Amino acid sequence: GENGEEASAIMDAAWEAGITTFDTADAYGGGRSESWIGDWLRTKGPEVHDQIVLSTKTFNSMDEGEDHGLAPARVKRQLESSLGRLGAERVAMYLPHAWDSEVPIAETAGAFEALVAEGKVGAYGLSNVDGTQLREALAVGRFGWAQNSYSLLDREPQREVLPLCAEHGLGFTPFSPLAGGWLTGKYRRDEEAPAGSRMTMRPEPYLHFRDEAVYDGLDGLAAAAAERGVSTA
Repeated sequence: GENGEEASAIMDAAWEAGITTFDTADAYGGGRSESWIGDWLRTKGPEVHDQIVLSTKTFNSMDEGEDHGLAPARVKRQLESSLGRLGAERVAMYLPHAWDSEVPIAETAGAFEALVAEGKVGAYGLSNVDGTQLREALAVGRFGWAQNSYSLLDREPQREVLPLCAEHGLGFTPFSPLAGGWLTGKYRRDEEAPAGSRMTMRPEPYLHFRDEAVYDGLDGLAAAAAERGVSTA
């Protein structure tokens, strides 16, 4: 949402649709995402906030010039600030937003374990990791989840991450299941991207999709959707 009111309306709609897991991060909107979730929860009774499962992440700087990374002291400090914004005593899950090559993963795992022992975190996992990193983490900590980009246009987790999750009993959250909007059918060959779409605002992560093979695949997807009488998404 662009503001708290819009965010609140989106969360109302999510709740009405049966969505009970809210996944956020301290860096989303420089803390605004967590604050808006907290504001929304404070307006609800126990029949709502006792059902909502909160997951948040840390790694990125919250504002320009601020620190980042997974040093144990920072992880603990950032969780405290996240809990304050969320108006919560604990989160069900806490994830590093990315891999920190400057801090041994065993140190970060120790910080997460301490937060679990304090009752402030239910479980912890990893996000944006490859197979090598996931294996390294599983050797030193009780990481229980992975969250990576995964879609018809990004099959990378199938190589190592999903098999490792299956082998070790980890949960997996796919993010960007529509590949930044590319799987909705809104981007077509030889056509300008729709005004206000991600390809007009932040195209860099998706420029490699501008490829004839991808457009051929999207044509096939559109045909399969039409056969079923559903949207491409």
